[in-house]
Amino acid sequence: MERRLTAILAADVVGYSRLMGIDETGTLAAVNGLRTKLIEPAILQHRGRMVKLLGDGLLAEFASVVNAVACAADIQRAIIRANEGVADTRRIHLRIGINLGDVIVEGGDIFGDGVNVAARLEAIADPGGIAISGSVRDHVGARLDLRFEDRGRQALKNIQQAVHVYAVRFDHPDDTKAPTRETQAADERSIVVLPFTNMSGDPDQEYFSDGLTEDIITDLSKISGLTVIPRNTTFAYKGRPVKIGQIGRELSVRYILQGSVRKSGERVRVSAQMIDADNEDHLWADRYDRDLTDIFAIQDEIAHAIVGQLKIKLRPEEIRAIGNDPTTNVEAYTYYLRGRKFARTMTMSYLTLARRMFAKAIELDPDYARAYAGIADCDSALYIWYAAELPIHEILEMTSKALALDPDLAEAHAARAIALHHDDRDDEADTYFARALELDPNLFEANFHYAHRLFKRGQFEAAILYFERSASLYTDDYVSPVLLAAACRSLGRPVEGRRWASEGAARAERAAEQNPGNAAPVHRAALAYAQIGDRARAVSWITRALAMDPHDVITRYNAVCVHAVLGDTDRAIELLEKLLPNSSFYQIGWFDNDSDLDNIRADPRFITLMQAIAQQ
Repeated sequence: MERRLTAILAADVVGYSRLMGIDETGTLAAVNGLRTKLIEPAILQHRGRMVKLLGDGLLAEFASVVNAVACAADIQRAIIRANEGVADTRRIHLRIGINLGDVIVEGGDIFGDGVNVAARLEAIADPGGIAISGSVRDHVGARLDLRFEDRGRQALKNIQQAVHVYAVRFDHPDDTKAPTRETQAADERSIVVLPFTNMSGDPDQEYFSDGLTEDIITDLSKISGLTVIPRNTTFAYKGRPVKIGQIGRELSVRYILQGSVRKSGERVRVSAQMIDADNEDHLWADRYDRDLTDIFAIQDEIAHAIVGQLKIKLRPEEIRAIGNDPTTNVEAYTYYLRGRKFARTMTMSYLTLARRMFAKAIELDPDYARAYAGIADCDSALYIWYAAELPIHEILEMTSKALALDPDLAEAHAARAIALHHDDRDDEADTYFARALELDPNLFEANFHYAHRLFKRGQFEAAILYFERSASLYTDDYVSPVLLAAACRSLGRPVEGRRWASEGAARAERAAEQNPGNAAPVHRAALAYAQIGDRARAVSWITRALAMDPHDVITRYNAVCVHAVLGDTDRAIELLEKLLPNSSFYQIGWFDNDSDLDNIRADPRFITLMQAIAQQ
């Protein structure tokens, strides 16, 4: 039995029984014609898979959430055109529901709650419309030229938890009408939180201003009556000189929240202002000059100020969620933020340092669930990449502590998923990945490591979706773009692959300049240049990385990849022979589907090495 996270599209014909009663033969011919001429080609064009027909409906799945929504919009537009000149009583209309969820795959069919939610969303969609879950809305972000009407959290038949529902609003060539009143009302309560500016005079304090921004976004996202642009889209504007009106138009939001943070010793000054993007009027502004221990109160006050300005009535559970601070100890909080920043570099020294930061946070607050999850993430990375002697059951115990303290903590579910994956328990891991992404679709760790799990198993189309999200969630992430380049090459998309390699090279160079003692961005830049085809830079950068950290297994593995991509077979094999005795089982498993090694796979020496490993 296989489990996977996928985008599920459920569609059904509106009033099928009535249409059949009017003209059985004509209706059947019309429905089959739409399916074969419009629907199935659209699914294929958007790289989806038709799972099955369900009477007058169908079920399809997509590795990409964006492709699923784009496909649904194209289908509905095409049906509108096909209905032109057809009598109203004989027109075919579809309802479509889309959900991102965990499914069980068996014999080509898919089952599970993810499918059930998609079917229930289809049932409540408008005739000719599309209803999507909140997780789908978050994944789409601003990538498509569509509008989304927030319909709040709804109880769906036979679904245990309420689902946040959005209706997709799309224009078609002959539709030039102004947005509906409902759409305008939804836009009235939409906001983007721009990354707060670090005013501390110390670039090392960037972790704090970024952390504050993320937590304000998280708090606002808990309010059902407010549409909040997710972090991945928000942080794309970091450091960019963009005008308020332009941001409003690009993101289709009414309000902008921007601010700054100055942290000095035990004091913090936070300035924030809320601006109407339509006319750039300043609706609200405040400055909080407080003790650092008041940082959580400041976050709550900003959230409540925005709620007050927009006259949103909070539900009791939303009030509790906003006031539920992850820790009451601000020093533990700062250690946690530092640890998260270090952990994302994925080098042995920084992972070890991040683990110490998380451990210090727990020492200061033994009930800090996110810090336990952070330690589990570090230990998993050290275990799989650096063959550290860390029993996997101890890592799982750490995730159990986090979940016991906070069962709804996305970071804890992601940490457990990562540990289960590395214990070769992928079916269980996928359940926890799905729950983590359901709780927080914008969690970097969940997207990044789920993409790794998909890449390792050769599921490149799905891996691309989650690597794209992790790359956009964390603009300093230079690993995802480089792996995106490899995934695109595996799918025969070299142009897209080179574009991602260029992005990876730029990010890695920037990181290498900011952290001159860290070899990780240096060997990633080398690999990116090899993927682009820039031999001189690739060789120069990988030589530099090996000189900086000659014993690091990831540096050495990427050296193999650089020379393999460049076609230097003898050098690649020589480096691989020296690397294998120090490789972890996880890294060896990575060899199977990494296209960076494709140029040396047919070499008899490579085949002999792989056969020797298989016999061990």
